[in-house]
Amino acid sequence: MMLNKLRRITLHQQGLTKVSPFGTGKQGVVNILQHLGYIQIDTLSVVERAHHHTIWARIPKYKTNLIGQLIKERLAFEYWFHAASYLPMRDYRYALPSMASIRRGESRYFNSVDPKLSNRIIARIRTDGPLKARDFSSAKKTKGSWWNWNPTKHALEKLFMQGDLMICDRQGMEKVYDLTERVLPDDICTTEPSILEFAEYLANTALSAHGFTTIKQILHLRTGSALRQAVQTVLEQKMESGEIIRHRINDIPGEIYAPNDLFDRRITISKSNLRILSPFDNAIIHRDRIKHLFQFDYHLECYVPKTKRRFGYFCLPILYIDEFIGRADCKVHRDTNRLQIIHLHIDKKHTSNEHCLEQLKNQLRRFSTFNACTSIEVNNVSPKNIKKMLKQKLEN
Repeated sequence: MMLNKLRRITLHQQGLTKVSPFGTGKQGVVNILQHLGYIQIDTLSVVERAHHHTIWARIPKYKTNLIGQLIKERLAFEYWFHAASYLPMRDYRYALPSMASIRRGESRYFNSVDPKLSNRIIARIRTDGPLKARDFSSAKKTKGSWWNWNPTKHALEKLFMQGDLMICDRQGMEKVYDLTERVLPDDICTTEPSILEFAEYLANTALSAHGFTTIKQILHLRTGSALRQAVQTVLEQKMESGEIIRHRINDIPGEIYAPNDLFDRRITISKSNLRILSPFDNAIIHRDRIKHLFQFDYHLECYVPKTKRRFGYFCLPILYIDEFIGRADCKVHRDTNRLQIIHLHIDKKHTSNEHCLEQLKNQLRRFSTFNACTSIEVNNVSPKNIKKMLKQKLEN
C-alpha cells in the first residue's frame, strides 16, 4: 500500500497525473523547467527528440518551437545537469561550479585545447556575432589555418562548458554560440554557490521533481566525497528544522527523505491517464528508482547489440494510471509521414482491459500527430492475441 502511494505521489510531482498541470504554451514550459529542474536534450531522432517529447507528455498541445523561444528570450539556457539539458535561467548560478572546474583544467577531456585557438574563437565571435561550428570550418582555406574542424569544435565546447560562451539558438540541432556577456540577463546572480548551497539546490530540485528522494538520486551521476558529505549535511539540517523526515520503505534500498506531509497527500488519477514517454523522460531516467518503485526494469536498447535486445532499438515506456504496462518500439519515417510501430509489448494482465487498450489507441494516434505523421503501421504486438484488434484500431 505504501509503495502504491509513493508511485502516485512521484507521478503527480512529475506532472503525469493530470492534463497540462503546469499550464500551457510558453509559460507552461517555463513552469516545467522550474519544477523539474531540467529537461534532457538528446540528438537521437528515431521519433521526435527527447526534450520535445518530455514536454509534450506534460503539455499535450506543446509546439516544438517553444523551447527555442525560451532560449531566445533568455528564460532558459543550455548546460549540463547530469547530461546536456535545458535549465531555467533563474538557476544559472548553480552551473558555475561545473564551469569553474572545467576552467581549472579538472576535466581531462578538454586539456588538449589550445588557448590561442580559444582566444581567436572569442575574438571572432566578438567581432562577427553569434556563430556555429561550421562557420569556422568555412574559413579553412590555406595550410596552417587556425580553423581546423575537430580542434575548433572541441575548443568551442570547452568555451561553452567553462562559461565563456552560451548557446543562444539552435538551427535544427546545430548550436549557435555567442559571448556569455551578451546572452546572460543582467539580473542573474553570477556568484558561485558554496558546496552547501549547491547541495541544497540538488536536494530541493529532487524533492520538487519527485516528492521524495534518496541520497543516491540527489547525486545521480555526480561524484566526490565532499559533495556527498554536503548533501548529507543539508538533509540533516532539513530534518532538524522539521522541513523533511526520513523513512525506510520496503522494496526501496536505503532511506528516503520526504516532506512531513508526504503521506497525508491524496492523489487521484483518472482511468484515462495513459502516457507514452521518452526514454530520457525525467520520470524514468533514474532506472534503479523506477525498478524499485514500479517494478519496471527498463533499459534503452539502442546501445545494446541487436542480438541481445529483448524489446527493440528505441522502446518507449507506456504508463497507464500508476503502472508501467509496456513498451512501444517506434520509428518515424519522415519521408512518408508514417509512424511505424515495430513491436508493441503489453503486459498480459492488461490485454483484457478494453478501456486501457482504447486509451492506448488514442494516445498512439496523438503521438503520431505529434510526430507529424498521417498514418500508423503496426508490425508486431505481444501478446499476439491482441494484434488483430490493435491493428484494426490504429490502421483504420
